[in-house]
Amino acid sequence: MFSIGQLSKLTGVKIPTIRYYEQMGLIAAPERSEGNQRRYTADGLGRLSFIRHSRDLGFSIENIKGLLELSQHPERPCQDAHSIAVEHLKDVQNRIAKLRRLERELKRISKCDAGNIADCAVIETLADHGLCETEH
Repeated sequence: MFSIGQLSKLTGVKIPTIRYYEQMGLIAAPERSEGNQRRYTADGLGRLSFIRHSRDLGFSIENIKGLLELSQHPERPCQDAHSIAVEHLKDVQNRIAKLRRLERELKRISKCDAGNIADCAVIETLADHGLCETEH
C-alpha cells in the first residue's frame, strides 16, 4: 500500500494532480487508513504510471479514459487502441506543421534591420496580419 505522497514520488505526479485524476474518474478512489489517509495499491500505482506516460505523450484526458477502458477488456481488438493513437498522431503532426509555419514567419519578421520602431517589420506585421507570408 502506498500513501499519496509515496505515489507522487514514485510516479512524478503532483499530489493535487493525483486528486484531480481521482475526481475525473481516471483513478479509483483509494481505501482510507484508520487515520483517513489515502492508501493506494500496486494497481493504482500502475494505473497512475500509465496516465503519466500517456500525458507525457500528449494524449488528452478523454483519450486516456478511452485507453484505460480498453485496457480493462483484453479481448477487444488492438485496432481500437491503435485508432486512438493514430488520431493523436495526426493532431501532433498538424500542430508541428503549424509550429513550423510560425517559425518561418517569426524568422522572417525578426530579420528586421530598421533603425526605429516606426519602420519596424515586427511591429508592422503584428499590426497587420495581411503582411504575414504564411497562414498560422
